[in-house]
Amino acid sequence: MKGKTIGELTLGDSAYFEKTITDADVLLFAGVSGDMNPVHINDVYAAQSIFKKRIVHGGLVSSLFSTVLGTQLPGMGTIYLQQDSKFIKPVYIQDTVKAVVEVEEINLEKNRVKFKTTAYNQNGEAVVVGYATVMPPK
Repeated sequence: MKGKTIGELTLGDSAYFEKTITDADVLLFAGVSGDMNPVHINDVYAAQSIFKKRIVHGGLVSSLFSTVLGTQLPGMGTIYLQQDSKFIKPVYIQDTVKAVVEVEEINLEKNRVKFKTTAYNQNGEAVVVGYATVMPPK
């Protein structure tokens, strides 16, 4: 199974992945990444933070873009080269996040595609915005 080549992509093509982030997801991500910031894993600490409850790691939310890029658009065989993300709203445990990628620029000569990346919460509010650059499969 192979993803779309650069010649099969057009400006505006888009795809998404949607996931409800669980407590287990956050704890597993903390263990894998080593990010044990108590705002992510400690209810008492987080309750006293500006967020008032535990928040999901920004890196966990951004990783959902990789899911879309590597499995859907362009898909299998894609090489993820760069991600630029701005975290604009917190994501809380049990929020449902929809990670959307949209083809923004195509560079045929270099076999590079720039995607607009936006993650939304269950209320349709953007929580992460940015761009990703990938090398689609040949």
